[in-house]
Amino acid sequence: METNTKSSQPVLLEVKNLKKYFQINTFNEGKQTVHALNGISFLLRESETLGLVGESGCGKSTAARAILRLVEPTSGEILYRNHDLIALKQNKLRPLRKEMQIIFQDPLASLNPRKRVRKILEEPLDIHGLTKSIEKKERVAWLLDRVGLSLDQAEKYPHEFSGGQLQRIGIARAIALNPSLIIADEPVSALDVSIRAQIINLLLDLKESMRISYLFISHDMNIVRHFCDRVAVMYLGRIVEVADSDSLYKTPRHPYTEALLGAIPSIDPEAKKQGLTIKGDLPSTMDMPQGCAFYSRCPIGEKRCEQSVPQLKEINSGHQVACFLRG
Repeated sequence: METNTKSSQPVLLEVKNLKKYFQINTFNEGKQTVHALNGISFLLRESETLGLVGESGCGKSTAARAILRLVEPTSGEILYRNHDLIALKQNKLRPLRKEMQIIFQDPLASLNPRKRVRKILEEPLDIHGLTKSIEKKERVAWLLDRVGLSLDQAEKYPHEFSGGQLQRIGIARAIALNPSLIIADEPVSALDVSIRAQIINLLLDLKESMRISYLFISHDMNIVRHFCDRVAVMYLGRIVEVADSDSLYKTPRHPYTEALLGAIPSIDPEAKKQGLTIKGDLPSTMDMPQGCAFYSRCPIGEKRCEQSVPQLKEINSGHQVACFLRG
């Protein structure tokens, strides 16, 4: 990836100290607070792809929905082209929504089963005022062709397609309004391995031809390395490391990042696992640790890690880590 070129591009999205807490009722302990996001900060430049990685339950999908205000953040700032999305009322936010789209993990669940594909693709055009029938017809034809589907498939319903075809439809819907930002939330994890490469290559092609920036959420470290310019590693609602892809994969600094990379399957059955290993389960987001969230599972943790939260600190140009021992 051309990281040096990307670093000179203008900032498209900047997230500052974003927090999201949920109140839930539990059977034994009554009302509890789920700390889904605990002050995450990062930026995404124009024509860049930023990977957001971590175990299931670390807050990646909540971050995606909070950035687009599909769920309302508890606090923080979300600056899109210097517009604070949290401060905007819905009528002011609506014009910007054309520029920000999302691709969901489960394509079938994200598409209306009662609508033909044509209507699914026309819907964002109707919402944002492209209402001339001939324009919509031409746009639908272009969208289907752009994602490798034929025009005759426009009259089918979602249940008539394979998983890979459904995700192509989801991608077509996402690019219908020429967005600058697409959040791809585990876009290939529900697909067969044989189909994943096709969808990733399609996303790469759209990035180059339409100058799209991606926030790419995944737990597949191999795909992230191939697809992303930079990577942010999340653990229990916090970002613990950010670096360009080459630096992160060659010289990970946070123990959690090292453990994630060490867990990548090898094609060599004789190869030995290298690096640190993670023990135990992800702590509960309803009972957050006082200090470093990774302390209870960290093989190199010290007493101060248990008592204080390490902050992201730049250790090399563009490489940040939140660790007392590796920072």
